[in-house]
Amino acid sequence: MSSKVPIFTLSNGVRMPSVGLGTWQMTGDEGKTVIRNAILAGYRHIDTATLYQNEDQIGDALAELFAEGVVKRDDLFITTKAFCHEVAPDVIEEALRNSLKRLRLDYVDLYLAHIPAATRECGSHRTDVKVEDIWKGLEKLYSLGLTKSIGVSNFNESQIERIVKIQKVPIHVSQLELHLYLPQKAHREICKKHSIIITAYATLGSPGRMSVIGADGKPLFESTKNIPNELNDKNVKALAQKYNKTPVQILLRATVDMGIVVIPKTTNPERMKENINLFDFSISKAEVNLLEAHERSKPERLFWWPNVSEHPEDPFAAER
Repeated sequence: MSSKVPIFTLSNGVRMPSVGLGTWQMTGDEGKTVIRNAILAGYRHIDTATLYQNEDQIGDALAELFAEGVVKRDDLFITTKAFCHEVAPDVIEEALRNSLKRLRLDYVDLYLAHIPAATRECGSHRTDVKVEDIWKGLEKLYSLGLTKSIGVSNFNESQIERIVKIQKVPIHVSQLELHLYLPQKAHREICKKHSIIITAYATLGSPGRMSVIGADGKPLFESTKNIPNELNDKNVKALAQKYNKTPVQILLRATVDMGIVVIPKTTNPERMKENINLFDFSISKAEVNLLEAHERSKPERLFWWPNVSEHPEDPFAAER
């Protein structure tokens, strides 16, 4: 593992680098090149998902790097996720085995249920599958050794508490949207209580989301267009100036200092280095608190997952 990046230890002893590469929107040959560049830049943690449609490219890049002796499988932490149509216990094992085939791996280090709402392949909601059922399916995969750890993504606090009541294997990781203007304090409290490590996505406000076009030909995230970007936050800019770092580096470093894993996405090799070069300076606790104190009257969620609206397990039902 890259020596400079702090390693967080999950409750089952598995070691997870605190900075990884997010790979949403990376497909085709670009995906393969990006993975190669990332590993060469020191990344040892790659985050993907069936939804991203790039597991094949990641698998090809890793196979080449292994063959060249650049890294060994044990050096890496690979996360993938089962999407809505794959999370039900009757289909999740096949879903993971298919992901492993595409990734050309025998196991992943972390497998997540991407969203707590099960659907059929066609997208219609499965109301017969509750989060407890999803968790039992994940526990089976863990017992089969197909994944070294298991977790949830986009689950709300009450859904996590429901799993905790029935779990045989604890939740190791919860991945969710978390950034300065959506600090997820209640979620962080729950995870702390149950020794769950948090992975944050959209830590930098996910500027790439605006290029996603929906089925109707319009930008999918049009409704979030005017949400202010944390990179322009005055406190963030002041710290960037003080430490001679970029606002990106300040936000990522502050998040890691809160004990949260970050997975910034970029295809730009220079930006990639910038996103991992966070540990040659330190922000004081008071400065992290200053950023934290920047409460919005209304937290600014960017990702609403409209495909699960009206689902009995819609994690955002209370906010919609």
